[in-house]
Amino acid sequence: MRKYWDNSGNGASDDTSAAARAGTPVPPSCSLGGVEIHPATVLAPMAGVTDTVFRRFIKNLGGCGLIMTEFTSADGVLKDKRVRGRYLHFYEDEHPVSAQLFGSNPAVLGEAAKVVEDLGFDLVDLNLGCPAKKVVKCNGGSGLLRDLPLIGKIFETVRSAVKIPFTVKFRAGWNEDEIVCVELAKLAEESGLCAVALHARTREQGYSGNARWEWIAAIKDAVKIKVIGNGDIRSPEDASAMVAQTGCDAVMIGRMAPANPWIFRQIAEYTETGTYTQPTETDRYAMIRTYFQMLIEEEMPGTEGKMKQFASWFTHGVPGGAILRKAIYEARNGPEILGSVEEFFEARANQSPVINCQ
Repeated sequence: MRKYWDNSGNGASDDTSAAARAGTPVPPSCSLGGVEIHPATVLAPMAGVTDTVFRRFIKNLGGCGLIMTEFTSADGVLKDKRVRGRYLHFYEDEHPVSAQLFGSNPAVLGEAAKVVEDLGFDLVDLNLGCPAKKVVKCNGGSGLLRDLPLIGKIFETVRSAVKIPFTVKFRAGWNEDEIVCVELAKLAEESGLCAVALHARTREQGYSGNARWEWIAAIKDAVKIKVIGNGDIRSPEDASAMVAQTGCDAVMIGRMAPANPWIFRQIAEYTETGTYTQPTETDRYAMIRTYFQMLIEEEMPGTEGKMKQFASWFTHGVPGGAILRKAIYEARNGPEILGSVEEFFEARANQSPVINCQ
């Protein structure tokens, strides 16, 4: 499967159809168990990233149809109210919003899913994709991919525990020799799940190498429930190419979202007009300032660390960004970090040399 960025400058290969080269518009909407998402784009659940501030931040930029929480321990949800407060807190303007759980005990996952439903989430999702060793060691995330019978029990238990739509996100298999994505998707359909999302890599790959979009296409051919494609969408062209080449019903974007928070809006614009706008330096300033202000106002634990974490992503492409990053890293608190950002961009606007960004 060819992605747009595989072909840039060289054109598509001879065995790539004209339709695949041109791409297919991302669907304007997608129904997941009766929950309508407009457009058919999904913010992937990401540990340390998709908290309530980032979700609302992405939502406010426009173009994202569904947002998801960080993946959350089902066991923690039941045993520690602080876990609920930190990972399952959301605001009304986030709807539709899905909560993602991980674990390996069917009964615990069923109870945790019920908590999610009672909290008012629109959907609940099961994580079968996380490749982190500490999660896999506990038979969670992608560690369950080697135990389809247990996955089946989890599907049945969670499905019977809640009335809200139930989805699953998974990887293609443990490694290249143990590809189970089609079998797993069929199991999900048989168990009453309304959609599956495939990150088209194996657990062994982690985040390296290329996503194998043909696995998404194989799932789409095998089941009638909705299929969400994930992996290597770095541009609106990639999103269209994935839809063209796989027939998926929606696209999910993970790591590119913090690197380019406008990507959802760009996909919507590209779908409607065939082109899209790139952010200006003023846009970048407004984006960084808005996100940092939201973090400060939320008063979440570790706000300063989160601001510094995102600085490396958000300042990408900003002329003199290294100077700004240094000032942010050296700042002692949230307001000081925000002041560094404002001073830096004010100096840029005045075209004066930046001497001190602290």
